Amino acid sequence: MREAIDKETELLEAISLMASLSIDTSAMSLHGLRDMIKSRIVEQSDTGLALLFQSFGFKNGVPVDADIVYDVRCLPNPYWETSLRSLTGLDEKVVNYLDSQQEVQHMYEDIKDYLQRWLPRFEENNRSYITVALGCTGGQHRSVYLCEKLGDFFQEHINNVQVRHRELAD
Repeated sequence: MREAIDKETELLEAISLMASLSIDTSAMSLHGLRDMIKSRIVEQSDTGLALLFQSFGFKNGVPVDADIVYDVRCLPNPYWETSLRSLTGLDEKVVNYLDSQQEVQHMYEDIKDYLQRWLPRFEENNRSYITVALGCTGGQHRSVYLCEKLGDFFQEHINNVQVRHRELAD
């Protein structure tokens, strides 16, 4: 083992001489190393949590990179309103329809409350990003609407919030 470390040191010596920062990681945890790199290299030592809301359609599968998944298929579906079928949760008519549904507002409040309570704990445990995926049947109406609404709310509280709609991508 020692021979391998010595050989590695020898092979990397030229690169090591060019480095402006050298960190001895032998007694450091993964989290300690990450924190040291962030404090030494990243301009802001506390960049905060990055939060991504991603809508999706269950008919195309759950996103593999989701940390938290909410199933919103139990909510009233604009698809069954003929005039709304071809629209998405980004369109004003769908937004108005879903805004008027009490169950949708309850779901929004429950998800918002859960995230407000628990995101700080994830961050305290060295999570730098969280992907919250919301899925409905096709990923066109309900999940899109809720991702947008949650994204708008959390952008007021978290610096790095993104919203993506998998099924609406070009």
